[in-house]
Amino acid sequence: MLEDLERFRARLEGGFEHVPGELAVVLHPRAPMLALAAPWLPLARAVSAPAGRRYFAGWFSSAEIHVLSPAALEQRASGVPGSHAALLRAPRHEYAHVVVGANEPLLPPPFSPRSFRRYVRAAWLCEGAATYLAGQVPHLGAAVVRRLREGTTPSFPPAPRDALVLGGTVFALLERERGPRACIDLIATGARPGAAEAIERAFGRPVPSVQRTWLEELRSLSAG
Repeated sequence: MLEDLERFRARLEGGFEHVPGELAVVLHPRAPMLALAAPWLPLARAVSAPAGRRYFAGWFSSAEIHVLSPAALEQRASGVPGSHAALLRAPRHEYAHVVVGANEPLLPPPFSPRSFRRYVRAAWLCEGAATYLAGQVPHLGAAVVRRLREGTTPSFPPAPRDALVLGGTVFALLERERGPRACIDLIATGARPGAAEAIERAFGRPVPSVQRTWLEELRSLSAG
């Protein structure tokens, strides 16, 4: 896990100005121990739709990341395709959060009641960026399908309850249309204007146009 995180950190150095290197990694053998060590985590999980709750398997601060141990991550995985692979990338997901916050001062860490409210308001950006950077998007297809079948048509950008499962798909679409650099620019500046302005600037077209393409892609997953 530590070797994978070091390779991940080196890869992110190629795109971001600030990539923290001195962090502690704390592994927890059971979910209750993780929740005690990271009291913001249960709040974030409670906001999420059921399809995403399984994947809240860690948390982050300025100085350390907390995550379930590899054995606990394997036990947490469901039997659907991709669940195991997505969960094993949880340490990357939490480290990606630290990098996002280091490059966008409006986003946490550090956490306080005020910064947690900002995290919730910009959850599509915070969780979407972490999921995208960690390489989890291709492995969350079953979770996306479950979300579409269990709820109403998702809003765009995704609401906080859908941020972990659907937020990364916004970045995956942006990467296909405009390239990885556009994703990094959105991560570093997306919290400053309103969400609509940030998306229009990143995609170079109006939000309704992007939304239609995004929904078509999500529905194609469900149809498959």
